[in-house]
Amino acid sequence: MLRHVLIALFLFALPATAEIAIQDVTSQNGHKAWLVEEHSLPFVALEISFRGGTALDRPGQRGAVELMTSLLEEGAGDMDARAYSEAREAMAASIGFRASRDTISISAQFLTENRDQAAALLRAALIAPRFDEDAIERVRGQLLSNLKSRAADPGDILSEAWDEMAYGDHPYGSYDGGTEASVQALTRDDLLAAFADTIARDQMYIGAVGDITAEELATLLDELLLDLPATGGALPDRVELALDGVQTIIPFDTPQSIARFGHKGLRREDPDFFPAYIVSQVMGGLGSDGRLMQEVREKRGLTYGISAFLFELDHSEGVMGQFSSQNANMAEAVQVVREEWAKMARDGITEKELSAAQTYLTGSYPLRFDGNSTIAGILVGMQMEGLPIDYISTRNDRVLAVTLEEANRVAKRIFDPEALTFVVIGQPVGLVEPAVAN
Repeated sequence: MLRHVLIALFLFALPATAEIAIQDVTSQNGHKAWLVEEHSLPFVALEISFRGGTALDRPGQRGAVELMTSLLEEGAGDMDARAYSEAREAMAASIGFRASRDTISISAQFLTENRDQAAALLRAALIAPRFDEDAIERVRGQLLSNLKSRAADPGDILSEAWDEMAYGDHPYGSYDGGTEASVQALTRDDLLAAFADTIARDQMYIGAVGDITAEELATLLDELLLDLPATGGALPDRVELALDGVQTIIPFDTPQSIARFGHKGLRREDPDFFPAYIVSQVMGGLGSDGRLMQEVREKRGLTYGISAFLFELDHSEGVMGQFSSQNANMAEAVQVVREEWAKMARDGITEKELSAAQTYLTGSYPLRFDGNSTIAGILVGMQMEGLPIDYISTRNDRVLAVTLEEANRVAKRIFDPEALTFVVIGQPVGLVEPAVAN
């Protein structure tokens, strides 16, 4: 109970504001981090991410990075899983590990008075994970249970079909949790190899927020990361979305169909990013005020919700959206989306829409900074995306600087009705395949 109360207090240590002073910290051993000092409460949030993630699964070992990451808190050094958990609870610390397509992320929160002990506990997981056989089998069972559930879930089936179509043989093209066969076949040696491939200094990014100075953080990092391997596995190649406007139907016995749609996008570092971000928000964001919500839900009642957005992975990028609709309504909903896509490419947005989007995006931005842990994650994300350290203070100015001429030029660039691809799972009435966008 004490731990939950302390962490709850910790999460609200910083106000919801975009006026955040970030320090660039380099330790004596060369470890780099971004830091926001906040001494009003005796807590620290530490976020560490390693670029690579489940995309570094070796051939034939899909799911190895996911299983390995799930085992990092299941014992380390001379502590088995239970002893590790008890040690963490005793110091009211939170240490979590998670794997995604492009990263392995570590989120740690701890009291100032327990900072050294918490860092030592985290260090044990980073330097000496146990991968005990009983823990491996227990966590393997959990992952296999999840795979069985996914096999019967239409949303998960849709996601896997979409990824396979979009990315083919690239690691993005298959579920990062693996298959029942691949997970069953994983050995302890496979997990050790996955650990060596992913937990290394060459692809590491660090953010810290809370009751710690730059000097204290530098010392902590040198102690925490001592003996961490210098290099990990080679990152995969880039991959373009292989989407060409074809419409695919996956039969599934359900009263509602689910549709996913999209095509290629543009990179975050592209000079057109902010105009593209704004027009994508006009199309598929802005809450209930986005065009797709207005046309598909508000005017026609064809869905409860629909969104579309720019997305970027480390090795690919695109525009993607999704919605659900009754089988009898799906064909009409798909047609409305196609019409709006073509309209955006042809006509762009209006001055009123530009102004509304800029007001929404600049007004909502400070609300993202709602706690130390969240901010630490943002600091890491900024570094991984190559954003400047002053980005938080300049981001809204960049949004407001976009002109209507720029927005409409970029709308024609990124919205491609000929390439707009749909994958629909369910029993949609009136939809056929193949069908190419007009």
